[in-house]
Amino acid sequence: MTGISLSQSDPNSYSNPDEAVVKNLHISLNVDFDKHVLSGFVDLEIRKKNEAVNQIILDTSLIKLQSVINLLDNSQLSFVLDSEDEKFGSKLTVDLPKTNDLDLKIRINYETNARASALQWLEPDQTAGGKHPYMFSQCQPIHCRSIIPCQDTPGVKMPYSAEISAPSDLTVVMSALKQGSPVVSANGTKKYTFKQDVPMPSYLIAIAVGNLTSKPLGPRSNVWAEPEFVEAAAFEFSETEKMIATAEELCGEYVWGLYDVLLMPPSFPYGGMENPCLTFVTPTLLAGDRSLACVVAHEISHSWTGNLVTNRNFEHFWLNEGFTMFLERKILGRMQGEAARQFAALNGLNDLRECFKVLKEDNVLTKLVVDLKGIHPGEAFSSCPYEKGFSFLFYLEQLVGGPESFEPFLKKYLNHFKYKSIDTDDFKNFFLEYFSENEAVKSIEWTKWLDTCGMPYKIPSYDKSLAEACDKFASDWINWDCCGEPTFTADDLTKFTPPQREQFLSQLLLADSFPTRKVQAMQKLYNLNSVNNCEIKFRWLRLCLKAKWTDAVPLVKDFVTKYGRMKYVRPLYRDLYGWEEMRQEAIDTFEKNKHKMMHVSAAMVANDLKLPLES
Repeated sequence: MTGISLSQSDPNSYSNPDEAVVKNLHISLNVDFDKHVLSGFVDLEIRKKNEAVNQIILDTSLIKLQSVINLLDNSQLSFVLDSEDEKFGSKLTVDLPKTNDLDLKIRINYETNARASALQWLEPDQTAGGKHPYMFSQCQPIHCRSIIPCQDTPGVKMPYSAEISAPSDLTVVMSALKQGSPVVSANGTKKYTFKQDVPMPSYLIAIAVGNLTSKPLGPRSNVWAEPEFVEAAAFEFSETEKMIATAEELCGEYVWGLYDVLLMPPSFPYGGMENPCLTFVTPTLLAGDRSLACVVAHEISHSWTGNLVTNRNFEHFWLNEGFTMFLERKILGRMQGEAARQFAALNGLNDLRECFKVLKEDNVLTKLVVDLKGIHPGEAFSSCPYEKGFSFLFYLEQLVGGPESFEPFLKKYLNHFKYKSIDTDDFKNFFLEYFSENEAVKSIEWTKWLDTCGMPYKIPSYDKSLAEACDKFASDWINWDCCGEPTFTADDLTKFTPPQREQFLSQLLLADSFPTRKVQAMQKLYNLNSVNNCEIKFRWLRLCLKAKWTDAVPLVKDFVTKYGRMKYVRPLYRDLYGWEEMRQEAIDTFEKNKHKMMHVSAAMVANDLKLPLES
């Protein structure tokens, strides 16, 4: 890190918004599938904080700069591009024209690199149809700098617009509202125009280009997908409008106009990404029974917590994800009942315990507010800000008198901070002021909640009515001595909902040991190898690896090859690697397939397998 000069307000950005801030951004880019690059320009509307400011500092990564122009008089501006840092990219310093005017507009002509970390380029044979290429972006947390020179920090929020030219047989979608119909050019491309009027951070800029079609989900939402999957996706996400309406009851007006869902290719590294107007979701949600559509409720919730009220930097990521888990489960509770909400919280605690087996409870990245100096925020990604953050908010809700007291606070909090980026102190001060007459808040151990490693300082009291039956059933399997035929029946699991089956398998994973004979008996009875629900299948495959059942290894390899979702592939690769006899299988499988993975997934798995990414 020697020589790296990062912002004081954001340890993961070079930018200087305290001196000169980007107020608006416009991109005009051509999508080149042959070279795997975007080329064109970005126009930045800049406001200096005072007349003495003579530079703006931007974030870039592997971008080929051609020129910087002052659009007020078309003069060339001098700039310095520092050397590339492997974590944070390059600092771009632009000398601003000497003028008393605080408002400026510059144009940067550039081309991205084929290795831009925000983009994945898929060949036709990697798509469902097999005939057309596909490209998509993933800018969170700090990858936007690899496709746009910008102030790549969530502390800066701005509207943006875009003109994107792509092959005429493909469709372009973005995290903005499409303006009119695409214009066909003589060179065989179509130009699409988009506009996003609501200020948002750079990590929410998103683009996808491919053979896409859409189907309506409701009055303000559509699902987009490759034609082969659009019907299945429309069925799976058919409750989207109901979720939006429920979120509005809790949070206030939905300000983004449109809420579309794009079903991504299998290599997409996350469950979902809350890009405004266009949520990206993984195809691992296609369970066939809507049982995993809660991820859409999560991304809808981000329309308020994260997109409207944003963490100032990623050290306060729990303000995005803890609040969003809280809202997701509020929506679930209103649609399926309070017991379902609290059961989901119990499952989340299991995920958190599993997370700490890997991170270890004394890891400083298990705090709610973390120190990211010198750390790429992607390296700190875990379930901790989600589940530990949720636990804190659930505890606060119970402390102040339950939902009838906390929900009005939540709506007022979101309205007060909308369009802003905040930190934990902003939340804390607003909370204490709102509940200043509530004596219970004096007992809150803020430091223990926010600045202590490991599990939540206090585990809230949850309704366990839905957990008891599946926990007992798991106990019965753990205690079975493997002598003789098991007394279980093939119908055992039919009495459980999909989340209860997840809980059942999660409890088995917590057992000290689980012999091979038990997973063989379970497969014979329940045929879990054939289950479609990826959350259930993921836990089942992990249980098979825990039991060292060699018959399951081909299924695991197929799963981690088919999907790129890090929630699944990282633990499965780690489990396979941890089984010494299968360690080389894990390495060989990754080496053979890493080129199909998005950069962030490949980098994390390479780290898990103790390999250099470019090995």
